[in-house]
Amino acid sequence: MTISVGDKLPDVKLVKATQEGPEAVQSTDYFAGKRVALFSVPGAFTPTCSAKHLPGFVEKAAELKAKGIDEIACTAVNDPFVMKAWGAASGSADVTMLADGNGDFAKAVGLTMDGSGFGLGTRGQRFSMVVNDGVVEQLNVEAPGDFKVSSAEHMLEQL
Repeated sequence: MTISVGDKLPDVKLVKATQEGPEAVQSTDYFAGKRVALFSVPGAFTPTCSAKHLPGFVEKAAELKAKGIDEIACTAVNDPFVMKAWGAASGSADVTMLADGNGDFAKAVGLTMDGSGFGLGTRGQRFSMVVNDGVVEQLNVEAPGDFKVSSAEHMLEQL
């Protein structure tokens, strides 16, 4: 079942990509007590994700924070080393990279996709959400192949 607005995020392990190396975090702990703009991409270093999705949140970070967002996070079904490298290559210190290497978070929120036709296996769908103290405040799930409603620009319009 897909998560909905008003639902509490499930408690699963994610791995935060830090300068010191991978740091395991529980989702309930990570999202507790703050308002987080979370976006999910099918894969680090993939075309739309690298050309539009991550850069949009990097570019709009100050505006999102001015509208009450405490932290911006990106998740993907990639390992923490790939997420760290992608963040270093394309991101900024304003975006926390959260690796969902086994896809546990994507499965738990009901937002997986089959990327096996591209050699990607099961991945997380492209989406964004605002999470307020662990509860989904906004949810924007893209149609397959689209990049519209999960963008930083769209989120700014909603805040």
